[in-house]
Amino acid sequence: MKASELRGKDQAGLQKELNDLLKAQFGLRMQSATQQLTNTSQLKKVRRDIARVKTVMNTKEAK
Repeated sequence: MKASELRGKDQAGLQKELNDLLKAQFGLRMQSATQQLTNTSQLKKVRRDIARVKTVMNTKEAK
């Protein structure tokens, strides 16, 4: 996901995206804890996507 895609969404869409990413992160953490996660780079990608969404939300809020 790119920041330019996120900037086109409204606040409700960004909040939904954030909730989806947080659920995905939780699922990946549980898979990692139970040794079922094969692609560990997914954790890093989801973490960065969460940071992107939060950054875009904060910049829209500041305007």
